[in-house]
Amino acid sequence: MGGPSRATPHTTSRAAVLDVIRAAGTISRAGLVAATGFTGATISTVVRALIDDGLVRETGRAESTGGKPRVLLQLDHGARYAVGVHLDPMGVTYALTDLTGAVVSRVTRADAGGDDPAAMVARTARQVDSLVEGAGVERDRVLGVGLVSATGGARPLPSMRHWAHFPVAEELERACGLPVVPGNDATAAALGEYWSGGVGETSVFAAVYMGTGIGAGILVDGIPYHGASGNAGEIGHVCLDVDGPPCWCGARGCVEALAGPAAVVRAARADAGLARAAGLGAAGAGGTDGGPTDGPGGGGRAERSEAAEFAAVVRAARRGEPTARALLERSARYLAAAVRTLANVMDLDLLVLTGPGLAVAGSVYLPAIRSELEGAFFARASHPVEVRLSASAATAPAIGAATMVLQSRLVPLRPRVRLPEDLSESAAPAPR
Repeated sequence: MGGPSRATPHTTSRAAVLDVIRAAGTISRAGLVAATGFTGATISTVVRALIDDGLVRETGRAESTGGKPRVLLQLDHGARYAVGVHLDPMGVTYALTDLTGAVVSRVTRADAGGDDPAAMVARTARQVDSLVEGAGVERDRVLGVGLVSATGGARPLPSMRHWAHFPVAEELERACGLPVVPGNDATAAALGEYWSGGVGETSVFAAVYMGTGIGAGILVDGIPYHGASGNAGEIGHVCLDVDGPPCWCGARGCVEALAGPAAVVRAARADAGLARAAGLGAAGAGGTDGGPTDGPGGGGRAERSEAAEFAAVVRAARRGEPTARALLERSARYLAAAVRTLANVMDLDLLVLTGPGLAVAGSVYLPAIRSELEGAFFARASHPVEVRLSASAATAPAIGAATMVLQSRLVPLRPRVRLPEDLSESAAPAPR
């Protein structure tokens, strides 16, 4: 579960108390006093308001330690819901979660990148309605929609560049009539792991995501680290070879160019025997020789094909195809080197592997990353880095997107104070 809320800069005492109840699972009022540092009177007032609002309920009593057994509290799972949407060239994933971040319903639809943005938003709004209605959830219990995608950031994926200046969050909010919270897919995946209780009391945690691209979401004491522009954790663009192949970002030798799913598929297609054994298309098909196809609507189908063909390479490796196994192991070593860099820079406690790429190939990447960190992590003499595969790797960004809504609406954090560039004030003339 998440760590204590005492060190977390919540906006209100209500938010802090609710976050502690979420993190603890079940906790007494006395436990809340100890965890938050608030007075007993404050806790009693806040808890009563949370119960009246239907967010928290009493659930039995703790074992007696000699006095009156303490009444335990927990979140009312069905009190509120949130929808998460992950928009990616490979498709769109939708997840409806309850108050704890547990998935109530989910669905994936293919081919997002090639769509007209306005048409895609209209279809997304209809799917959100269908997801909520199909689950029998009252609409007034839905707090909003979290939207994570590859359309924003400093450099959108080539096949999504026609989305770059389209106000997708604003248009989706208008279309579905619910608040929309936009964010980064890898950061959302990390937040989802934390909110749902998949992360223990770790101080610095990262989720490494591999789908169409490669990235990482970073949480410090339970708080997402976004960076100046929301692009923190872009380990897919860590350079591993200054003379390596060009990357779509404009650099050379990036992790994505050397080890991403598209790079693995490209290498597999170039080997005629492996291409036949894995049932891949001809070399150069789908515009992958030079990376993802550029231009409006030009890469959605190619990148979806790469996802399917990456899975085909993984299946070939599992059948004992040595070349397929070698390609995946090489990719895993590259990714492990990038992960070690991230672990060294952030001094990580825990690393979770997630995303559709790692969902299908985790059996290869997990041991490679564990081995790299066990043997070469700088602070290994002080502490290990726990590495594990997410239980919801394939749909983690959509689940995390819903979590973004839950956090922003129920346990909001204070915004970081930004000091003015010029703090100096001219001194008044001294009186004569």
